[in-house]
Amino acid sequence: MRMIASFRAGHAQRFRKMARPSPKLLVVLVAVCAVFAACAIPDARRVLLQAAGRSLVGEDPAEPVDVIVISVDAKGAGVLEAADLVRRNLATRVAVFSDSPKRINQEFKTRGVEYYDPPALAARQLKALGVSVVERIPSTVDGTENEGLLLSQWCEQNAFQSIIFVSTPDHSHRTQRVMRRSMSGHRTRVLVRFSRYSDFDPDNWWSTRDGARIGIVEFEKLLLDVLSHPFS
Repeated sequence: MRMIASFRAGHAQRFRKMARPSPKLLVVLVAVCAVFAACAIPDARRVLLQAAGRSLVGEDPAEPVDVIVISVDAKGAGVLEAADLVRRNLATRVAVFSDSPKRINQEFKTRGVEYYDPPALAARQLKALGVSVVERIPSTVDGTENEGLLLSQWCEQNAFQSIIFVSTPDHSHRTQRVMRRSMSGHRTRVLVRFSRYSDFDPDNWWSTRDGARIGIVEFEKLLLDVLSHPFS
């Protein structure tokens, strides 16, 4: 009898564990339900799409920092935003990531034609916009996770207490999550700001081909990040 009771108790405990949905599963279920709702209820489509677009956006309050860093993905929009932040006296210098040598760059040099890689072009634009101190982070990056890792090391080496990291609206929420993980255990505070000059509109992103492509891709990346790091 004791063996039977023990077996039943163990079986019931396993069933309760199986019946309890994990946080990751709940996120997936919510996303699936939202898609079905958007298809089944036309009037809810715009509201749901706007909610999806706004879920990609995140921003921290702006305050004076040691340096402003521009994300590789922000490009010209990031340059303009960084220049505006310097004009607001939030920092005196701006940093950009270095770029790995490209075949096209070497070919231009071979033909005797001057070619500005993205970091060099960003530096020229920043100085033209009134930023007197522009630095290059001596590392190349290949994604947001890599940006966070290299940025934490660079900030530690330079003893920075705080920085503003300029991203794009569609990328900013996920960037906040990545920076929180990367800076955990470090003394540097990272404030994520997005560029107002970006073409991405979270309230109307699905109305253009580029906006729809960016929105879908970034929502997938954000969902994957939440599933992979539910507590970050």
